[in-house]
Amino acid sequence: MATKSQPTPSQKKYQELAKSKEPPRSIVRNSIMAFVVGGLICTFGELLRHLFKAWGFTEKTAGDPTVAVLILLSCILTGCGVYDKFAQWAGAGTAVPVTGFANSICSAAMEHRSEGLVYGIGGNMFKVAGAVIVFGTVAAFFIGILHGLFH
Repeated sequence: MATKSQPTPSQKKYQELAKSKEPPRSIVRNSIMAFVVGGLICTFGELLRHLFKAWGFTEKTAGDPTVAVLILLSCILTGCGVYDKFAQWAGAGTAVPVTGFANSICSAAMEHRSEGLVYGIGGNMFKVAGAVIVFGTVAAFFIGILHGLFH
């Protein structure tokens, strides 16, 4: 079994210097921002859903165009460079599942577009989001089993 090599003294010194220059993170501020921003994104989604219901969609069908609009807006804002700047300011609240997932896929597609449609965009678009899909599916499977056993 291979072991991880130990950092050299100069690497240790650099790591200590980098850590001393890193700005302190406010856990309380970051948590509040994530809660507020994530809540605002979800509230906007609810407003969209109610708007679609007012336009004739049913309770069951209003969710589909709502999700589509949130994904579209997230991709447009990512393409314009706005979403990433907003995420830097707002923090984890922008990782609300639909918008954060769309942002990760769109960012990867933009980053690899110069490599072509198949090997660039198609091959790299789901590298980041693939883990979310896999573990989300596995979690849903086990939750479904638990739900079936206890209900």
